[in-house]
Amino acid sequence: MSLGDKIGNKAEDFGGRAKETAGKVTGDDELRAEGQADQVKAGVKDAVDKVKNVLKKD
Repeated sequence: MSLGDKIGNKAEDFGGRAKETAGKVTGDDELRAEGQADQVKAGVKDAVDKVKNVLKKD
């Protein structure tokens, strides 16, 4: 995983957390759900990149 990928994944996760919080504060369930989805996407990307790195080492 390149540094750019790591930064991008963290940014997407952070953005998702911000959206989720904003949705909770404003009562916007759609925004809250979108934020949660962004966090899941970032987590999946991170996990896939970790698997790729493990497979490269073998």
